[in-house]
Amino acid sequence: MRQAWLLLIGTLGTMASGCTDAASDGEGTGAGSTGTSTPCCDTGSGAGNGTGASASAGTSSTGTGAGSGGGAPLPCGDPMTIESGLAPTAALHVATTGSDASGTGAADAPFATIGHAAQLASPGTAIVIHEGTYAGGTYLSDFGGTDGAPIWLGGADGEARPVIQGGDNGLHLSRVRHLVVHDLEIAGGTANGINCDDGGDYANEDATRFVVFRSVSIHDIGTGGNNDCLKLSGVNDFWVVGSDFARCGGGGSGIDHVGCHRGVVARSSFSEMGSNAVQTKGGSADITIVANHFVNAGERAINLGGSTGLEYFRPPLSTSDPNVEARRIFALANVIEGSMSPIAFVGCVDCLAANNTLIHPEHWVLRILQETTTGGGYTFLPASNGRFVNNVVYYRASDVGVHANVGPDTDPASFSFQNNLWYAHDDPGASQPNLPAAEQGGLIGVDPAFVDAASDFHLAAGSPAIGAGAALGELSGDRDGQCYAATPSVGAYERSAP
Repeated sequence: MRQAWLLLIGTLGTMASGCTDAASDGEGTGAGSTGTSTPCCDTGSGAGNGTGASASAGTSSTGTGAGSGGGAPLPCGDPMTIESGLAPTAALHVATTGSDASGTGAADAPFATIGHAAQLASPGTAIVIHEGTYAGGTYLSDFGGTDGAPIWLGGADGEARPVIQGGDNGLHLSRVRHLVVHDLEIAGGTANGINCDDGGDYANEDATRFVVFRSVSIHDIGTGGNNDCLKLSGVNDFWVVGSDFARCGGGGSGIDHVGCHRGVVARSSFSEMGSNAVQTKGGSADITIVANHFVNAGERAINLGGSTGLEYFRPPLSTSDPNVEARRIFALANVIEGSMSPIAFVGCVDCLAANNTLIHPEHWVLRILQETTTGGGYTFLPASNGRFVNNVVYYRASDVGVHANVGPDTDPASFSFQNNLWYAHDDPGASQPNLPAAEQGGLIGVDPAFVDAASDFHLAAGSPAIGAGAALGELSGDRDGQCYAATPSVGAYERSAP
């Protein structure tokens, strides 16, 4: 039985925010409540076909928080979120057979559109979207529930996920709080699948806060450019759980974080990506990316940091203190198959990649880069103080010539490497990695002894990776939700399958 993965609620004690090589990313101001959206990404503009919602967004209590992110470890298992232990107190139904003109929102008299239901939703309401296909482009602004009474927006129990098809953004959420988006399939948006932003209120961390994305499937998004499946800009205290992302723009991300804080991306899957699967940049901080599965997830599966236009940072850049693209981003217990480089530290400070299982990286194991440099009146810290610990790297020596690609304007000597297992299975004698700093306790040329090296990366009994890791306070559950031992195993699994 998996232990509940409790997310710390309340003040967690803050310790101490992604584009690609080719372009920096932006985030503009959301539209008003008329239903016409001005996309807040840098991919063009278009109009939404839904009505803007005006339900009160409810203020959050100062004592309630969300994702611990880099501030504290998560306990093991599936995460609890702002909806845990709560149930809707009312329901408004939406169906392809419904009518906004004559419907009441009852199960036998549903509305036709999400936008209409949202206008009538109050805290504690579930907007129940029944199976079928709905036109994309719905825009909801200044919308949500309250502390202890969120609004749920998603599919009906026991039915296939409703499909939101097309539009610029399949669903655009601006200035939302205490909102749970769940059990939806979103496809075909020309800009993004779901775009969730702060409406351009960059300095207001309460603008969009306490948001859950659970069991959503977003795929086949964009026109081949910088389009994202899930675009998060200025979103604070959030969770993405149990979701799947595929084919998210040729140059986009599965999840793109711009200036997001205190979040968790957990137990989700990413496949067939272009640039990257998960990216955290633009001043993002305290985000944990844990227990996910990545398959052919782009040039950089997990991009810790990135490149952002200076005007899009959240909070706005300081002219007196040094700035960073990202800080305290933790990638833990993920399985990453393929990718040009599974892990990249890009302008990321105090970031950690630990207990991941990296299978067949295609060119580099990790990269240390700096794409946003001091200039324009702003000082930026270099990529520094990164840690690469307890990872299994199972690769072909014929694919990986340089294990760690280090770019200019970085501080590679400040990085630490510890207790990683390196195994070039096509030439075990060539397993010694070339790293920018000496590794402590590495296991070199040692077969990790997977249950099945082709498909099952649990550790077989007797694996040398069992109990061979360094103790880390940031660790909690492995890819299965099992707790790591005090002296953990190396890789994404503590032991064999439960």
